[in-house]
Amino acid sequence: VQLVESGGDLVQPGGSLRLSCAASGSTFSTDAMTWVRQAPGKGLEWVSVIDDSGTLIEYADSVKGRFTISRDLTRNTIYLQLNSLEPEDTAVYYCAPSSGRAVRAGFASWGQGTQVTVSS
Repeated sequence: VQLVESGGDLVQPGGSLRLSCAASGSTFSTDAMTWVRQAPGKGLEWVSVIDDSGTLIEYADSVKGRFTISRDLTRNTIYLQLNSLEPEDTAVYYCAPSSGRAVRAGFASWGQGTQVTVSS
């Protein structure tokens, strides 16, 4: 699978963004997908997961109520709507195939990520 993330930007606290992850590959429609992020100087943090049907969705406590994950199988794309952004949300955001609340073991085909910067 090849993944291309986009939609990141510089935004003020309280602002909103919509991130996209365009996927190619025959297994996308059957893959649960996850968003993770990496803040400067920190490790990967799990953000959200959506199953193949789009009905099972989970969020990290740090983003619950502010972020919304969705997927469009016709476009082979998953989205992450970011609302009420906080400086702590500043990170590079990546999507990846999921195994529960984690990136699938052995996954190595990372996209370039998309930078979200929240600052006044």
